[in-house]
Amino acid sequence: MNDSTYPWFILVPRREGIREIHELSEEDQRQLIREISSFSSFIQESFGAEKMNVAALGNMVPQLHIHVIARYASDPAWPGPVWGKVPARPYADEDLARVLSSVREFQHGAE
Repeated sequence: MNDSTYPWFILVPRREGIREIHELSEEDQRQLIREISSFSSFIQESFGAEKMNVAALGNMVPQLHIHVIARYASDPAWPGPVWGKVPARPYADEDLARVLSSVREFQHGAE
């Protein structure tokens, strides 16, 4: 998500037509949990998060996707959900480039 208020990422399994985790094969479910756990750990460490929020809601977008959000007691939505609390604050170009580079390095190391 292009919102610098919260380090917020969306993981999308490369499985067409899947809306829910339980629709994945057992192996794909295990793989999804491994990927969520690995990525959450990376984000928590990279951003110094106090808490990680992980959710598969999909009420607006039916394709299965997982929100991974780094949280802090000092963030404007704490301890509630991040949705709709404050308007999104897009990243500055150089900050976005730095975050994307870090995530790409993680992704290449995970492959």
